[in-house]
Amino acid sequence: VHQSGHNSGVIHSGIYYTPGSLKARLCVRGATLAYEYCEKKGIPYKRCGKLIVAVEQEEIPRLKSLYERGLKNNVRDLSIVDAKGIREREPYCRGIMALDSPYTGIVDWRMVALRYGKDFEEAGGAVVTEFEVSDIAMVKESPAGNLEGMKYPIAIRDKKGNEVQCRYVLTCGGLYSDRLSQISGCSPEPRIVPFRGDYLVLKPDKHYLVKGNIYPVPDPRFPFLGVHFTPRMDGSVWLGPNAVLAFKREGYHLYDFNTQDFADALSFRGLQKLIFRNVTYGIGEMYRGVFLGAQIKILQKYIPELSLSDVLRGPTGVRAQALDRDGNLVDDFVFDGGVGDLGSRVLHVRNAPSPAATSSLSIAEMVADEVESRFTL
Repeated sequence: VHQSGHNSGVIHSGIYYTPGSLKARLCVRGATLAYEYCEKKGIPYKRCGKLIVAVEQEEIPRLKSLYERGLKNNVRDLSIVDAKGIREREPYCRGIMALDSPYTGIVDWRMVALRYGKDFEEAGGAVVTEFEVSDIAMVKESPAGNLEGMKYPIAIRDKKGNEVQCRYVLTCGGLYSDRLSQISGCSPEPRIVPFRGDYLVLKPDKHYLVKGNIYPVPDPRFPFLGVHFTPRMDGSVWLGPNAVLAFKREGYHLYDFNTQDFADALSFRGLQKLIFRNVTYGIGEMYRGVFLGAQIKILQKYIPELSLSDVLRGPTGVRAQALDRDGNLVDDFVFDGGVGDLGSRVLHVRNAPSPAATSSLSIAEMVADEVESRFTL
């Protein structure tokens, strides 16, 4: 529950993604499945909605384009509202036009992930933690009379010398998906580069400023969505995040650092090219991460009443961003396997991009189909 326990907690409706794309289809179906799952398992959620707000005239064509895209993706109950409609939904928010998505919601994804684990155990599986994989290899020839090596020909070993034997391997390694692939002899690319997102939190006496999710109109020049207002299931309100290179793959704190992770990231030609193309944006993100007043200035475009004294530094999430060697963000799902005795028994989910939590159950359907097909089960 590392990444899932540190994300924004939003159940996305599927507005942003290219019509007909796998990402769009999985998100729209995933949102429906997520709400159904929460109802079935008694997991609390809120369908509090989302406004994507235009604050400049130049943003309106992009907002209308998002509306058309959402309609093509079959996103439920979308509408465009004017300044009055914005105030009716979010009394303290200011804008000239907004896209209203009432089907967007919030949930504690950590709670959902733990429930997934419990379901797996109830189905006969075992969840093993503190098992850092160091090797995936074929079992050496079994001693005479021992059929375990033939029945379970793959050994997965951790750094403490523990071992699990199995018939097939499916990895969904998130921040370590590229390293797990390399361990088993598969391709080192796409490479995972961790990006840290630092949130601010509203002080409790200012929670009245935000009712639902408030998002900016995304700027296509930049690789991430931009800062937004996100209510949480515990009643808190998160503001942000920024997006800066994390110096550790599980670097959930500002000063977390790992030499290997940092060196791997900076030595990758794809990251170097991404940084070169987005130097100004990257410097701005770092500046706003250090000087909160700069972050507040952007947020005040949407809620003018907000001030620096209304916020505190909040939690941090880490995004497992897949990059190709040309510095392009890998924006769709990537499966990887290999050849030979080991490769033919391994399937790696190399990239499951945002909104992967919302899409998790629909992704699971797709992964199950892929496993069945590849392993001829």
